[in-house]
Amino acid sequence: MAVPAAAMGPSALGQSGPGSLAPWCSVSSSPTRYVLGMQELFRGHSKTREFPAHSAKVHSVAWSCDGRRLASGSFDKTASVFLLEKDRLVKENNYRGHGDSVDQLCWHPSNPDLFVTASGDKTIRIWDVRTTKCIATVNTKGENINICWSPDGQTIAVGNKDDVVTFIDAKTHRSKAEEQFKFEVNEISWNNDNNMFFLTNGNGCINILSYPELKPVQSINAHPSNCICIKFDPMGKYFATGSADALVSLWDVDELVCVRCFSRLDWPVRTLSFSHDGKMLASASEDHFIDIAEVETGNSTLIFCLSSLSIGTFLVFSSLHITNSPAL
Repeated sequence: MAVPAAAMGPSALGQSGPGSLAPWCSVSSSPTRYVLGMQELFRGHSKTREFPAHSAKVHSVAWSCDGRRLASGSFDKTASVFLLEKDRLVKENNYRGHGDSVDQLCWHPSNPDLFVTASGDKTIRIWDVRTTKCIATVNTKGENINICWSPDGQTIAVGNKDDVVTFIDAKTHRSKAEEQFKFEVNEISWNNDNNMFFLTNGNGCINILSYPELKPVQSINAHPSNCICIKFDPMGKYFATGSADALVSLWDVDELVCVRCFSRLDWPVRTLSFSHDGKMLASASEDHFIDIAEVETGNSTLIFCLSSLSIGTFLVFSSLHITNSPAL
């Protein structure tokens, strides 16, 4: 059920310092030369196209590390992969085998041929686009809803509906560790250095564990309501979180301090994506638009309005390809 934005924003939560929100959580008033240049680029190249991919709702999309392929996972129990050819996407293959909805997928961080899917059928599957076959099926204890691949490519973490996160060796396909949490686990991610593991939870917090020890390091009160998603920028300087309070908060990785907030959405923030150079941040919710902002100022480079999509399709915005920015 959709939840309206909370009245209190993150800037009301505390003073500056580790794990707190800094007093400069704000948006610059005047657009920079970079923002003006990107706005001009978007105006000149803004094209959209709807791609039929599945027979039911699309739950997840992700670009391969080289930006050549886009994968999607669906309620129809399949994954699809599209190949980017110049200015268009060509469907390459459908991947079948799961017995339930494919709720999330992700690509190997450095091998553009491998991706992994998480399903409600209590398995994850690793796929190789060169063979179009599942190269490994790993049984898990619960219905899986989120998944991520470690930056060094050695481990896959998968979370289920019972708030259990399992760490799986990507080579042996065996479980290395398992953690049961006493709070609602939403999205999970390693930091870029591969030495910390982050979880967003239903209490509005970001929980940080050391890795591979999996010992608690810190719990940050990031939002006044459910903290839904998290994304690290490719440069390793920031990470962003999205919440049911309709706010996106930007955090300094080293200081663990919130440096900026983005407040143009009206509904819970469901997904985030940085551009390849870390200069832009896209955020989306149940609003009928995607907000794309300059990271360093918070200024909007684009408010991209969405039309109604057919079931089983996703929308590609061509200007994002020009800047090699991941799609939401």
